[in-house]
Amino acid sequence: MSFIALLIFPIFMAYAASSDLLTMRLPNRLTASLSIAFLLMAVVMQMTMEVFLTHLACGLFMLLIGFGMFSRGWIGGGDAKLATGIALWLGWPGLVDFLLLAAMAGGVMSLIILQWRRMTIPALLVNVTWLTRLHNRNEGVPYGVPMALAALHVYAQAPIIKLILQI
Repeated sequence: MSFIALLIFPIFMAYAASSDLLTMRLPNRLTASLSIAFLLMAVVMQMTMEVFLTHLACGLFMLLIGFGMFSRGWIGGGDAKLATGIALWLGWPGLVDFLLLAAMAGGVMSLIILQWRRMTIPALLVNVTWLTRLHNRNEGVPYGVPMALAALHVYAQAPIIKLILQI
């Protein structure tokens, strides 16, 4: 049971990264399922009310920050919802590390994409939809990718791992 529980979050992150990279979308069913999975895990792990409420507060904090950023056009709505679900899972101990890593990885990815957009797309790749979408200067940047990578890095040391292993 613990092994399966440990894989739930990484599976969601892999799906989020691939979905955002390939389609530039983070579906509502993904972000909602990530949050629901946390709630179910909290019950299965018999998380104390105090720990649960701190994770919930962290998620709500991230929701407010995320939608503030969305309202200014800095990130997409799916990015804000994904960050909220990630914050639920990581809680306060991992939030700062997650945000710093996601910002750095997002900056690096943005620079790479900007460089890609300055190049002429090779003829061999013209029919690869997701690459041509990334090449389009009118498209955004799939921040779900660096967020997922940062979340996985922080998750590996997150306190929730200890709780999961106790199941």
